[in-house]
Amino acid sequence: MRLLFPLIVGIGGSCLLASLGAWQLQRLAWKEGVLAEIESRIAADPVALPATPAVERDKYLPVIVEGSFDGEDLAVLVSLPQVGPAYRLVATFEMAEGRRIMVDRGAVPVANRSHAMSAASATVVGNLHWPDEVDRWTPPPDREAGIWYGRDLTAMAEELRTEPVLVVAREVSSNDPPATPLPVTVEGIPNRHLGYAVQWFGLAAVWAVMTLFLLWRIRKRTV
Repeated sequence: MRLLFPLIVGIGGSCLLASLGAWQLQRLAWKEGVLAEIESRIAADPVALPATPAVERDKYLPVIVEGSFDGEDLAVLVSLPQVGPAYRLVATFEMAEGRRIMVDRGAVPVANRSHAMSAASATVVGNLHWPDEVDRWTPPPDREAGIWYGRDLTAMAEELRTEPVLVVAREVSSNDPPATPLPVTVEGIPNRHLGYAVQWFGLAAVWAVMTLFLLWRIRKRTV
């Protein structure tokens, strides 16, 4: 009888922890399916910009827009691998039908920020995006210098006098000053379920080993 209670607790605890690991594997399969669907949507053929883009319906939607940059942009400070500090250029883009939207043209080295952007006609292929980069810890923008620390669509649209619509460019026919496109990908979407599963299975194994050790100690005392 002295072995029964710790045995029940040991088996129950191990099964519970292992079930949590199995649940994380199910979540992993679900998340991989979601990411595959997003990747497929990102890479689809571009369409015309919807009249009233909506985040739930149109996030990642590939679009093609024609019009012109008017030479006005905002710089978002970022850090790029193997490059270091750089600026993402979020520029005003006036479409042929008169709509004013924002285009994320990509990144330029910090030293190139002083090069004025030229007004030019362009065709842009990219994806609609509503980045979630601003929270209570994000410093306020330096509006005088035109430097921001996260893409805040509402505030940027007010600053640039555009619709709160952002196209993140994959291809830009006019690129002056030269900017390296940073297209929308799934890389920034977290998928940690495999790591969580390994942790739960590891805890289940530790629980089982500790249970066996406890049973061995109890049995040894009673012999």
